[in-house]
Formats: sequence, C-alpha cells, structure tokens
Amino acid sequence: MTSPPATPRIYVDADACPVKDEIYRVAARHGVPVSVVAGNFIRVPQDPLIERVAAGAGMDAADNWIAERAGDGDIVITADIPLASRCVKTGADVIAPNGKPFTEESIGMTLAVRNLMTDLRSAGEVTGGPRSFAPRDRSAFLSALDQTIRRIQRRRAEQAATFKG
Repeated sequence: MTSPPATPRIYVDADACPVKDEIYRVAARHGVPVSVVAGNFIRVPQDPLIERVAAGAGMDAADNWIAERAGDGDIVITADIPLASRCVKTGADVIAPNGKPFTEESIGMTLAVRNLMTDLRSAGEVTGGPRSFAPRDRSAFLSALDQTIRRIQRRRAEQAATFKG
C-alpha cells in the first residue's frame, strides 16, 4: 500500500530571483509552503509557510540543496539552466522568473544553447546577455506559477481519491 501524495512545495533559487514577492503572494493564496534557498542569509517575510535556507557559500551550495530535495509534484523557480535540468529529471515542475517553463522536451536544447553561448563568450565573442526583465515577464510568471500550482493540486486530489478508493 502506498501513501497519499505529499503537499507540494515551492523551492526558490533566491540569490538573483526578481519575483520573490510574487511567489510569496501566490503561495499564500494556495497555502503552499516555500523554501527560499540562498548561499547566505536572505530576508524573507515572517510567515509559517516560508522557510529561509542558507545553504552555504560553497560553489553551487544552494543549487545542490534544491536539487537534492525537489521532486515530483514540487515547483522550482530558477533561471539557472543546469539546476533546472537537474530538477526536471527528478520530476519537479521548473519555471524561470520570466514564466518560461523548463520541461523534459525543452531542457536539452536550452542546456545546449547555454553551453554554446558560454563557449562563444570564453572564445572572445560578444554575444550580449539575456534581455532585461520586463513587466510582461512578471505577469507571465504569475500566470505560469498559478497554473502550475492548480495543475499539481488537481493531480494530487485525483491521486488522493484513488488512494482512498
């Protein structure tokens, strides 16, 4: 006999996340706990649903902390493509701060493009950087996060009904 599905959790790669306030609002509306993970101390609201995690200053400490815990039914918010790839492989839903979902179908190409751009920059090519974060990105993120939470909650409700039946 298997146990009923656990509560989803949102993991935030917080060091450079421009949508933390939006995450807190959406999570509170849905009653979803949030782990805000950074290399060192980071301020978070005083809320029982919000956990602050100082993962340590080591290289990729915050990424490793998130990747070791996120799994099926959890949501990871990150712009870090290697972290997104690791979390997609565990079954987590991964969303960039601009609302773009990272999926099993898209992560391979996204990772390849990132590696190509890194190689070009290291060879001295001027490739520019990512475009600036815009209000439309914030709106797209809010919509993507809300839809993802609703989809996970529906799936978990169906699993719980199956578990009981």
